[in-house]
Amino acid sequence: MNRLQVWQRWHRSRSIRVRPVGSSGLGSWWFLAAAAVFAATVASAGLSVASAGAAVETYTFPIHGCSASYARSHHDYPATDIFAGYGCRFVAPITGRVDEVSRVDHWSPGTNRGADRGGLSVSIVGVDGVRYYGSHLSRIAAGIKPGLYVRWGATLGFVGRSGDASATHLHFGISWPTPPGKWWVRRGEVWPWRYLDAWRSGQVHRSPVTAVHAAWKQAGRTVPKCRVDC
Repeated sequence: MNRLQVWQRWHRSRSIRVRPVGSSGLGSWWFLAAAAVFAATVASAGLSVASAGAAVETYTFPIHGCSASYARSHHDYPATDIFAGYGCRFVAPITGRVDEVSRVDHWSPGTNRGADRGGLSVSIVGVDGVRYYGSHLSRIAAGIKPGLYVRWGATLGFVGRSGDASATHLHFGISWPTPPGKWWVRRGEVWPWRYLDAWRSGQVHRSPVTAVHAAWKQAGRTVPKCRVDC
């Protein structure tokens, strides 16, 4: 089975939702499908170079239409805070399907729950099998919902400061797919800055697949426990 076939089978099962949200475990269809996508992707394409007949994915910087800045560090876990003006467009960095959407800001300094800190957020799983996450949004773009197919550059939401954000910015995370609700993985497992550097400079085929696959293997090919900012 080639990478495209694995991806198509995965999304057919994703749309059927054969298991209810929150019931998936290590042996679930969700996680096994993610493993298959990673294995097929790494075997066929590696980091960014295609073998004969393998697709090379196209990426784009996740902020469009505005100037943006970011550091090569982040507190406590791998992620990047991209500073841009309020209302700037957060776009899909790759073609894929919308994974999870948070439309209500539940964060409160009184509870400070880790699950709420991102405020309004959108994650997608790209055709490369990697999940991309943006949070602290001011609003979600119209029509964005789980399962929706989006092309790279499609608007997912708009930069803001919802959740536990002290300044207007986009929190950008890269990780492997998990069952729904595993927010401590979704927020980031691989440092994004080197890929942001590449996409911004026009290296639109620089892929995080190999790095994400390595992080997933290091985590034991499972959902690790939340260890910081929980």
